[in-house]
Amino acid sequence: MHIPVGIRSLAVSFPSNIRTNDYYKEKYPDLVAKSQEKHSLTLMSPIDASSNNVYELEMIPYLQDPFRGSVERRILSPDESSLSLECRAAKDALESAKLCPNEVDLIISSSFLPEQLGIGNAAYVARELGIKCAAWNLDATCASAPLALQTASSLVQSGMYRNVLITISCNYSRLIDENNTFSWFVGDGAGAFVVAPLEMNQGILGAKTLNTSILCDQLICTLSEDDRGNIRPNVQLGKEMNQIIRDMVPEILRDCCKGAADNAGLTLDDIDFFIFCTPLAWYAKFCAQALGIDLDRTIDGYPLYANTGPTMNVANLHNAVRLGKIRENDLVLIYGFGAASNASAIIMRWGDVRL
Repeated sequence: MHIPVGIRSLAVSFPSNIRTNDYYKEKYPDLVAKSQEKHSLTLMSPIDASSNNVYELEMIPYLQDPFRGSVERRILSPDESSLSLECRAAKDALESAKLCPNEVDLIISSSFLPEQLGIGNAAYVARELGIKCAAWNLDATCASAPLALQTASSLVQSGMYRNVLITISCNYSRLIDENNTFSWFVGDGAGAFVVAPLEMNQGILGAKTLNTSILCDQLICTLSEDDRGNIRPNVQLGKEMNQIIRDMVPEILRDCCKGAADNAGLTLDDIDFFIFCTPLAWYAKFCAQALGIDLDRTIDGYPLYANTGPTMNVANLHNAVRLGKIRENDLVLIYGFGAASNASAIIMRWGDVRL
């Protein structure tokens, strides 16, 4: 017997520190001036401005802006961490679902990157919340939210668990120096949601996931020592990432979204609302154009948060529900793309989800 399973509650948590473009203009005027030169931002510049590539066509309107459409970023303060944001979002999600900590059967955490090198945040979230159940980590970079949802839903449908708490976070500001232009396009944040049984005919209907091994050599994580002697991770992008994204991302997007629709016995025309990860200012427009859907069938949180890694899907979903763009029994597709990991689309019939 098919058990209807999906999201029961949803919460987000962001740092209070908001960094606007004026911060960089005042602190790094020479760097901002240099960024206005052609091709100084490799990942944010077209390879062939005369091509008909849908990704590059949507990028072109932003080329005159040195910040490429970035407006605001939420940045961790010294007394905050990805873990503290995850825990805050988790508490809010449990409260919205009207669940006590002892009613949680499993915690799945995905953080890019976790606070402890080599150890994910899951057990630390469990300790903070006083929960004794299983707690493990899932890593799918920016596709973590739909894949965690898919994993949790399968486990609940199997009868092994009933209430699964998922926490997602990103701490890019701790991984990228602010004097690196890449820092202009990223921020920090966290989200959480509870996956549990829903009403009949609601919940997960279909999914499609593909690996993104084409980018395995393009997302580079290294270790360095800061001025206090602490070892910290650093994230860098490979030189060929722009070319690969331009050539392969449209095809992967279409394959995942249409594959999920096929598996659900639907077409993309049946979907009421789309939630995309939005790592760039033009990404929502690119996705809509590539799939042939109207832009009003999706939402773009990039101006508010910039690129927040795996948190992007949760933040966009939360905003869409809060603004009334998604209602109970709507068909919703969530698509996440993670470099050197997976791209995943999942379709659900929306339930009575509490914020």
